[in-house]
Amino acid sequence: MMEVWRHTLEAAPISGPCVVTLGTFDGVHAGHRELLRIAAGRARAAGLRAAVVTFDPHPTVVVAPQRRPKLLMTLEQRLEAFAAEGMDLAWVIPFSRPFSELSPAAFLGGVRRALAPVELHVGRAFCFGRDRSGTVETLEAWGAAHGCAVHTLALRAPDGGRLSSTRIREALDRGEVEAAAELLGHPYTLTGVVVEGDRRGRHLGFPTANLAWEQEQLPAFGVYVTEACLPHHHPQLEGPRLGLTNVGEKPTFEGQRLTVETHLPEFEGDLYGARLHLRFLHRIRGEARFASVDELRTQITRDVATGKAWWAAHRG
Repeated sequence: MMEVWRHTLEAAPISGPCVVTLGTFDGVHAGHRELLRIAAGRARAAGLRAAVVTFDPHPTVVVAPQRRPKLLMTLEQRLEAFAAEGMDLAWVIPFSRPFSELSPAAFLGGVRRALAPVELHVGRAFCFGRDRSGTVETLEAWGAAHGCAVHTLALRAPDGGRLSSTRIREALDRGEVEAAAELLGHPYTLTGVVVEGDRRGRHLGFPTANLAWEQEQLPAFGVYVTEACLPHHHPQLEGPRLGLTNVGEKPTFEGQRLTVETHLPEFEGDLYGARLHLRFLHRIRGEARFASVDELRTQITRDVATGKAWWAAHRG
C-alpha cells in the first residue's frame, strides 16, 4: 500500500534513498502516467522506493488566484492514480505563500534531506521555486553537484502537440470528451454522491440520479453518453452500465442551478447516498430550451435511443 505524507518541507520524515518524480499532476494524464511508470520501473530495478512529490492546493490558487484553473481531479483521485502507477510514497506538500517564496535551492535541499533522491524524473517543461525560476537546467546542475541523475520526458499528445492539463480543460470546455479522453489516456470522470434532485426526470418518465460532483471542471453543457459505475458493491447496480447524462441548467424549466443528472435505461432502484463514478464517453448534443414539456420528452426519447446505439457500437 502506498504511504502518504502530508508534511511541510521542514516537517517531513526521512525515507531515502528514493527515485523521485515531481509535479502538480492535475488530471494525471497520459504523459504524467508515463513519467510515473518510468520512475517506478527505475526504482524497482534499483531496489529502491518510488516517491512522487506533489502539492495541494494547486500552486496557482495561492500565487495567482485570479487565474486559478478548474481542477480535473480531487487530491484523493490523484493519490489513487499515483498508487495505480506503482508509487510507494506520495508526499503532498501544503502549498502556501511562504512555500511559494522558497528558492529552487531551498526546495531541493528539503527534498534531498527527506528522500535522498538518486534519480529525479520530471516533465521537460517543469518549473519550480520562487517565480518559477527553477528549470530543468537548474535541476541538472543541482543533480550533478549532489550525485543525482536527472531524467526529463517530453509530454506529447498522440497528435504530436502539447500534452497538458490546460489543453484537456480546453477540450472539456468545448464538450469534446473523446479528445479529452485521448489526452488523459482514459475517459474524463466525475465522482460524487447521489443526492435528491427536483424529480423532474421522474415526472417526464426518465428518472435520473442527481450527482453532487467533487471535481471543479465540468464538460460543456449538453447531453452525453456516460459509463456509470459504483466503486463499491451495490445490490441494485452491478458493473459499469450505460448512462445518459445531462450537464446544465435545464432552461426549459427556467433552471438557474447547475446540475449533473444521469438516466440509467432499464434501471429501477434507489441510489440515494451511493457513490457514483461517471465516465464521459461521447457528446450527443448541446443543451437546448424546448417550447413544451412534450417536446422535451420527445427529445429525451431520441437521446436515449442515440445513446443506446452508440453504446452498442462501442461498448457492446
